[in-house]
Amino acid sequence: MVDLDQEETAPSSLNMSSKKKELLSTAMKRTSEWIFSQEIPSDVTVQVGGASFSLHKFPLVSKCGFIRKVVSESNDADVSVIEIPDVPGGADSFELAAKFCYGINFEISTENIAMLRCAAEYLEMTEDYAVGNLVGRTEAYLNEVALKSLAGAVSVLHTSENLLPLAEKVKLVSRCIDAIAYLACKESQFCMSGRSESGNESAISSTISNSKPIVDWWAEDLAVLRIDIFQRVLVAMIARGFKQYALGPVLMLYAQKALRGLEIFGKGRKKIEPRQEHEKRVVLETIVSLLPREKNAMSVSFLSVLLRAAIYLETTVACRLDLEKRMALQLGQAVLDDLLIPSYSFTGDTLFDVDTVQRIMMNYLEYETEGTHFGYKEEDEYISPPPSDMERVGKLMESYLAEIASDRNLSVSKFIGLAELIPEQSRVTEDGMYRAIDIYLKAHPTISDLERKKVCSLMDCQKLSREACAHAAQNDRLPVQTVVQVLYYEQQRLRDVMNGSISSGDSPAISSRVNLYTADIHPVSDELSSLKRENEDLKLELVKMKMRLKEIEKSSSVKSAVSSPMGIILPSSDKPPLPRKSFMNSVSKKLGRLYPFVRSDGVSPSSAKGRTRPSKDRRHSIS
Repeated sequence: MVDLDQEETAPSSLNMSSKKKELLSTAMKRTSEWIFSQEIPSDVTVQVGGASFSLHKFPLVSKCGFIRKVVSESNDADVSVIEIPDVPGGADSFELAAKFCYGINFEISTENIAMLRCAAEYLEMTEDYAVGNLVGRTEAYLNEVALKSLAGAVSVLHTSENLLPLAEKVKLVSRCIDAIAYLACKESQFCMSGRSESGNESAISSTISNSKPIVDWWAEDLAVLRIDIFQRVLVAMIARGFKQYALGPVLMLYAQKALRGLEIFGKGRKKIEPRQEHEKRVVLETIVSLLPREKNAMSVSFLSVLLRAAIYLETTVACRLDLEKRMALQLGQAVLDDLLIPSYSFTGDTLFDVDTVQRIMMNYLEYETEGTHFGYKEEDEYISPPPSDMERVGKLMESYLAEIASDRNLSVSKFIGLAELIPEQSRVTEDGMYRAIDIYLKAHPTISDLERKKVCSLMDCQKLSREACAHAAQNDRLPVQTVVQVLYYEQQRLRDVMNGSISSGDSPAISSRVNLYTADIHPVSDELSSLKRENEDLKLELVKMKMRLKEIEKSSSVKSAVSSPMGIILPSSDKPPLPRKSFMNSVSKKLGRLYPFVRSDGVSPSSAKGRTRPSKDRRHSIS
C-alpha cells in the first residue's frame, strides 16, 4: 500500500510544481507588464555591444537566468550596471530578448530567428526559469515554420554563419543543412531513389549532353553561403541521393559570385589583398574538389575559366592538374578562346601559357590511347571515339599554333613540341599547319637554316591544297628543299589526274588528296585545258628554280676554286671534278626533261668544254 501511495503522490507533486511554475510565470508577466505600463523609473543599466539599456531588474531576473546569476552573485546588494559583452547578435538580439521579458509583442522571422535562438541560449532563457520561455518559443518557430521551407532554411543557415560557434552548439547549423538537403532532393528532378542507380559513365554523359542545364530557383540562394557551409550542404545532398552531375549549375553560380573581381583575362597579375587572395584560393580549390566526375557535366568554357583562376591564384598543383585532365576529356568541344590562357608572369616568357595547353593535349592523347576517353560499358565493350572528334581537336590545335606563332618569345623547341602532338590522322590537309609555320617563320626571321628546316619538316607537302601549293611555291621564307618538294608533289598529282592513273594501289595520302580536291572533276575534257595551263606554269617555275640552283652552285664552286698564274681557273686538286650529289640534284635529275639543255650536275655543255670529262661519270640528258 505504501508503494502505491508513493506512486500516486509522485505525479501529483509534478503536476503541482508545473502548476506553480505556470502561476508564477503568469504573475511575473503581469508584474512586468504593469511595470512597463506605469513607467516606473529603471533600476539597472545593461550595457551590450556599446549600447546601454535602462531596464528593471524584476522582468529580467524573472526570465533570464544569466542576469539572475549576475545579480545573486554580486557583492553589491544594489547592482545598477550589468555588462554583457558577448551576446550573440549584439544589441539587436538583446533588445528583442528584453522585449520578450517585458511581454512586448514583436515579430519573429527567418531573418532574426537564428540570433534570437542563440541569444536565448546565451542568456539562459530556458524553461527552468519560466514556462514558455524564449528558448522554447524559438525552437517551436524553427520546427514549425523556418525549417519547413527551403528558402527559410537557407536564410536561417546564412545568418547562423555569424553566430558560430554557439550556432553549432545548439545544432542550428546541422539542422538547417539537413533540412536543405531533404527539401532540395524532394523538389529536384535529379534525385535518385536509391544508391543502386549508378549507371555507366557513357550513359550519364549522353544524358547530360542531350539535356539542357536546369538551374533550380534555390541554387542562387545557396550562393550566399560561406564556402565551408556550402560544401557541407552539397555533401549532405549527395548523401541523400542527389545526382552529382546535376550540381554543375549550382557550382557555376557559386563560382561566378565568389570569384568575381579577378582579372584573369589579361597578361600579368594585379595585386590584391593577401587575405582576399587566400579566401578566393580556398574557394576555388573547394569548388574543384566538388566538380562532378561525369563527362559533359561542366562546359569546357567554365573549366577554362577555373583553370585561368587557378593559375592566377597559384593554387595547388593537384588542383591545376585536375582541371587540365577535365579539359582534356572534353577537348573536342573546346574553342580557340578556351585554350588562349594568358601567362601570368613578368619574366618575359611567352604571351600565352603554352606548357599548360601542351599538358592538356598530352592528356587527351593518353585518354585516346588507353580508351578512358569514352569509358567502357558494363560488358567491357570499348566505345570507339568518333573520327570527327579527333579532326576537331586537330583543327583546334592548328588554329592555336597559328595564334601563338606570332609570339617572338616562343622558342623553336616549344613550337615543334606542340606541333608534333597533333595526330596525323586528324589532319586531312596540311593547310592549317602550313599557315602556322608560315606565321612562325615570318615572326622569327633570325632563326638558323637548320631550325627552319626542322620547322618545315612538321608538315606533309603531299597534303597541301592547290592554293597552299601555289603560295608555298612563291614563299621566300621556306627552305629551297621544301619548295622543291611542294612543286614535285603538285606536278605528280597533276600528272596523275591528266593520265588517269589514279588507282587503288596508289599511295593513300596521294589518293585521299586527289579525291579531296578533284571530287568535282566529272567532265575530264573540260578540265584538261586548265590542267595543262597549270602544268605549263609549274614547268616554268621549275625551270626558274633550277636556274637559281645552278647560280648558287656556280658561285660556291668559284669561291672554292684556286686561280692559276695565267689567269685560268683551275680546280683545287689534280683530280677531275666529280658531280655533286645532293637532294637538290636528285630532284633535278628526275625533272630534267623540263630543260633538256642543262646537265644533271647543273652545267651546260658549252661551258664545260674546257674541263676534263671522265668517261665513267658521263650522263646524257633525260628526255
